[in-house]
Amino acid sequence: MLTIGQVAAYLGVTVRAIRHYHQRGLLPEPPRDTSGYRRYDADAIVTLVRIRTLSDAGVPLARIEELMGAAPAQFSASVAAIDDELKAQIRDLKRRRSRIASLAAGDRLFLPQEVADLLDRLQQLGVSRETVSTERDTWILLMAQYPDQVPGWAQQKRAMFDEPAFQALYLTCDRAAGWDRDDPRLEALADEVNHVGGLVAPDSPGAQPILAIDALVAVTLMATHSGRPVPALERLVELCRARAQPGPA
Repeated sequence: MLTIGQVAAYLGVTVRAIRHYHQRGLLPEPPRDTSGYRRYDADAIVTLVRIRTLSDAGVPLARIEELMGAAPAQFSASVAAIDDELKAQIRDLKRRRSRIASLAAGDRLFLPQEVADLLDRLQQLGVSRETVSTERDTWILLMAQYPDQVPGWAQQKRAMFDEPAFQALYLTCDRAAGWDRDDPRLEALADEVNHVGGLVAPDSPGAQPILAIDALVAVTLMATHSGRPVPALERLVELCRARAQPGPA
């Protein structure tokens, strides 16, 4: 027969916890000896082990109280049900961990592989963070509207960067985005755009040439639609269009 202190030390619980179990009716209070101390037998130890194990598993005390008064078969069935609940919680926690871990994937969390590859290509080429961000935001908006077409579009655009002329033009326009609208260098850049002329996306037999000015307009529209209008690029498009107009006969 053990005192309450000996039981608490043996089971690794506090005396206060055992007294709380008495108050909740989970554990009957044992009789006191001639010295006035409660004495706990083996049955009390078994009951306390069950209470502590269920409590450590997160089972509410109200439910533990029901289980303590259950028949052996019902107790076993309830424990099995609790185990099933814990397994479901583990699966849910694993799913949450997987979602949290996916945040490390960056843009690949919310964009298809083809778009993420395109953004990686832009970063490798040294495109500015602002322009890469503009591309990303635009592709997100496109995904919401054209989810089936976006992977193909992104793959096609990434292939265009294998064309040195397009790559050089894109990088030049990226640098020009930081210029003032009235920067005189825009005149020379407009001449360069017109000189580049048409660009053909690789692996597109029979496709119509993509004009350099069209690529520039696309970049400008992307910036505007993503909430980052670029005055220098808007002016550059105006200059390019003016140069594309046929002169007087």
